[in-house]
Amino acid sequence: MIVDYKILSEFSKVFIYPSSRKFYKDELPEISDKTEHFLNDFGDVESFFEIKYQRFIVILISDKTPLTIEQNDQLVAFILGLEKKYHISLLDKVNVCFKQGEYVQLKEISDFKKLIKNRGVSKNTTVFNHFVNIKQEYENDWEMPASDSWVSHMF
Repeated sequence: MIVDYKILSEFSKVFIYPSSRKFYKDELPEISDKTEHFLNDFGDVESFFEIKYQRFIVILISDKTPLTIEQNDQLVAFILGLEKKYHISLLDKVNVCFKQGEYVQLKEISDFKKLIKNRGVSKNTTVFNHFVNIKQEYENDWEMPASDSWVSHMF
């Protein structure tokens, strides 16, 4: 069941699924509806979701109602279904997502290194850390300057 974001504790589990491309405007309502329906039918699991920057599906699961192994498998199957339907990748978290002006870009690590070399990005470029695990990290450590992130060693 979907609950208000504010009632989820700072230790609620976060799942971030970065899309290999920006969601098209006509896809957004459908993806949102499918995700809402899936989470509302997910049993007694307290959850919340949002689609950020037309690029990320962010799902939070309350630490009071953690996922069982079977539910985790169902979540992965749901995400795989979205990948297939919309011809996108959502489970590849090794690519670098970053802001370039008002736009969110996704690049393979080798291409991101080329951007660094060509000064297309800097240590101040905002990058996304898809490896955050809990709500508190999502709020504080998901978006950060490249110099403070997992890509800092590339500069």
